[in-house]
Amino acid sequence: MKLNKIEAVTDYKHLQIREITDSGGYHRRVLTPDMDVSGEVQEIQDKAEELWTDEVKTAWTTFQAEQEARMNPE
Repeated sequence: MKLNKIEAVTDYKHLQIREITDSGGYHRRVLTPDMDVSGEVQEIQDKAEELWTDEVKTAWTTFQAEQEARMNPE
């Protein structure tokens, strides 16, 4: 697959990745600030490093914890 587009979406800077498959179709996926992008192409790594500041990562972790607490109230 060949990287076609990277878009940052949401307050948490999720990276929407669009790739072109060998057959000419599109494959889409989303990367979140808690993911390891070391195996991604350099362009994705650079965008993640630029956008995923410590503040963004902390906000994403806090949001996830809040969602988990809502789903599993004690």
